Order: sequence, then C-alpha cells, then structure tokens
Amino acid sequence: MAFTWNRVLHTLSDDELNKKAVAVWEGETLGGITEDNNRVPQPIVALLILTVLTAFATTFPLWGQRPNAAIYASYVKAMNDPKIAAIKDDTSAMAEIVKLSRGAEGGKWDALLDRHPLTMDDLRIIKPQIEALQAKGVDLSEYNVVGDRVQMANFEGNFIPDGNGGMRRERKQPWWDKGYFIDIFFIIFFFTGVTITVKRLPPSTWQPTHSKDH
Repeated sequence: MAFTWNRVLHTLSDDELNKKAVAVWEGETLGGITEDNNRVPQPIVALLILTVLTAFATTFPLWGQRPNAAIYASYVKAMNDPKIAAIKDDTSAMAEIVKLSRGAEGGKWDALLDRHPLTMDDLRIIKPQIEALQAKGVDLSEYNVVGDRVQMANFEGNFIPDGNGGMRRERKQPWWDKGYFIDIFFIIFFFTGVTITVKRLPPSTWQPTHSKDH
C-alpha cells in the first residue's frame, strides 16, 4: 500500500501494489462487465472545470453576505429629513431615500443595500430599533436584520475588550466564515481526493486483457 512520489504524474503506487491491482483487475469477472484503464476524457475535465467556474461566478455576489443593521443607518437618517417626510407616496419616498443614501460612508454599504432592498414599511418597522441601538452607542454591524427584528448577530469571532475591563466575543462574521473560503476548501479536498484515487490505479499506459479465462 506504499505511496511513491517520484513519478506522481504517472502513478502514486509502488510496483508491488500496481501488480496486485493488475491481478485483481484481470482476475475478477465483475459479472461480465469490463472496464478499461483509460484516462479521464479531456472534454469531461474541461466540463468539470467550467462547472466549478460557473458556480463561483454566479454565486460570488452572495458569498457570506448577510444584512446587518449598519447598512441601514443611512436610510434611518434620511427618513428624518423633512424633504422625505413631505413625500406622500411611499415608493417615491423610498426611492429618494436610496438616492440620498448612495455613497454614504464612502459607499462601503452600497453593494449590500442593492442586495438587500427594503420597502418603506420595512424601514418604518426597523427604524425605532436601530435608533434605540444607536442611542446605546453599540456597533450596529454586530446586529442583523431578521424579518421585522433587529437582533444580535449569532457570530462568535475574535475576543475583543467589552468596555468594562473584560473580554467578549466579537459578533461579526469572521473572515474565514465567508462562503468562498468554504467553497475553495471543499473544491481542493474534492480534486485532491479524486486525483489521489485515480493515480493509485495502474498507469493508463497499461490496459487489462478482458479475453483471459477466469
């Protein structure tokens, strides 16, 4: 069962293991089913790579993105503008709020706001909750908007000072919990496992003889 690393593109098994595999391959009838020892067809490999790249490209904007209260702070501030209060139509008022909030805090929340739009009724519900948190001086990015509630995020990141001489867990999504890190890990795990499995077989230069008597 020894591995050999001096010809990894050829085989990962030593000669003794390859001989055993050849004997099993040609010695078992497998119910009359025959299987050649061919390389994986290049179109299949290309299709697999294309599938991975397509999956990454289509889900990239969604990776690890969860709406937190901080992204709506500019909306709450805009609601107190007399100009907004004078607009009677909710749809028009919301459009104006979005317009006024565009670029707030250097535009760092713009992409998340586009992905997590609100109606005026939604904003009316969460506005007092966000203002209450602002009055306490807490970090809004540690709070998630879940339906009609603004609540503490369920993340447990690094330890940070709690302001009272102690330490507490930061309730923000840690960098390693983002979706693409998890995706990349499993893709590496999958391709590594498949490659090792395939390369533990006899080299593709050898083909079994199916006509042998069993």
